[in-house]
Amino acid sequence: MAFLVMAAGVTGMWTLGSWLSHGASGIMRRGLSFGRDAAFDTSAMNNTFVTLSWEGLTLAAPIFLLTVSAILLTPFLMGGWVFSPDALTLNFERMNPLEGVKRMFSMHSVGELVKAVLKSVLIGGVVWWVVRHEQDHLFALISQPVDAAIHATANMLLFAALGLIVGLALIAAIDVPFQLWQYYAKLRMTKEEVRQEYKEMEGDPQMKSRIRSQQREMARKRMMSEVPKADVVVTNPSHFAVALKYDAGNMGAPQVVAKGMNVIAQKIRELAAEHAVPVIEAPPLARALYRHADIGEQIPAALYTAVAEIMAYVYQLNQFMTSGGKLLPPQPPAAIAVPDGLDPGVPD
Repeated sequence: MAFLVMAAGVTGMWTLGSWLSHGASGIMRRGLSFGRDAAFDTSAMNNTFVTLSWEGLTLAAPIFLLTVSAILLTPFLMGGWVFSPDALTLNFERMNPLEGVKRMFSMHSVGELVKAVLKSVLIGGVVWWVVRHEQDHLFALISQPVDAAIHATANMLLFAALGLIVGLALIAAIDVPFQLWQYYAKLRMTKEEVRQEYKEMEGDPQMKSRIRSQQREMARKRMMSEVPKADVVVTNPSHFAVALKYDAGNMGAPQVVAKGMNVIAQKIRELAAEHAVPVIEAPPLARALYRHADIGEQIPAALYTAVAEIMAYVYQLNQFMTSGGKLLPPQPPAAIAVPDGLDPGVPD
């Protein structure tokens, strides 16, 4: 992460180097140039300080934005942003001295110590190398004009930053694969843990029953959420309820979006009433649809004619409602027959 953040900052310095050096030299020149009256005027000095501070912040803003963007994007590139409120909770185990000693002598702590030492050696080596390589230029800065001195200083800083980036890239090339390996190693379970988990999941009848119950509950909730979108609900009227939907542009035939018996049928009828979905009593058709059409499937071809009568009535009812009562109310279909062998009869 430090490598990418520093790379973003150096890229900004490299791209905006000329603008930054000119702006810095202007700030320095105005800060060191003032008249006799300004030297004895406290308000003038304060105004000059505020003005130059604002200009300095404006000058540093692009580099600041680049580094902040790199800080925010780096975790996303590594797998996404993660925010855990649990890390903010008070945990007294973290204040246990014995646990702290154990963490100090763990392999993770040793690895972090080695990385910290390498980074310290790297930064110290780069500083020593830059000072040794640029010592003549450093002493020459005293006699140079402000513009030339700032430009030379910026070049030396950029030179040092490039050296740090190269060193940090070498450390990252080793550290990142190690961190990923360590992370996935912690996620892996031992063979004993795998056997125990399999035993618990497959051998506990209560767990399996609970999972099946939750799955049925989720499926029922998904089914009930489709009832308000249905075009019509066909009922027994008390034992069965089947919700149908038809989209002429996307469906070849009406589709069953929900169905149920007894208590579930009652819930379907209640939802239909709450959302103004027409409910039509057609006992033989409701029983046939419940027996021969599953949820999410189109109705059987043998029931096309019977369902067509229902859908025709629904369309006429919708036209009557949208006309504001100007049309005659349609008459619901009566005694809708289904082909022999499709009606399973009234349940016990």
